[in-house]
Amino acid sequence: MQPDPLSETLHALADPTRRAILARLAKGEATVNELAEPFAMSLPAVSKHLKVLERAHLISRSRTAQWRPCRLETEPLRALDGWLEEYRVIWNARFDRLEAYLSKIKDSKDDADA
Repeated sequence: MQPDPLSETLHALADPTRRAILARLAKGEATVNELAEPFAMSLPAVSKHLKVLERAHLISRSRTAQWRPCRLETEPLRALDGWLEEYRVIWNARFDRLEAYLSKIKDSKDDADA
């Protein structure tokens, strides 16, 4: 059974190295060697991370002569953001209720002090 796209995205984002690779690709295309530069790991290890990102459709690779640049694909991130939006709405409503409650307590205290 193949995991759903959201699970693939979350799995790929769970690793700090992969998040750093995505952050670099947000600045523009890069080769595997360019992506590997900041990491103290072998090229095959970086390639494994890239395969996870590719499987989650977070990156794509093209071929221009001998150059195989990697490119950030944003659609899975948009889908994740859409899923998270439901929770943002819930938490914003909770924070609004907390803010109203704290304001009510403060107003009651101010009235008692006056």
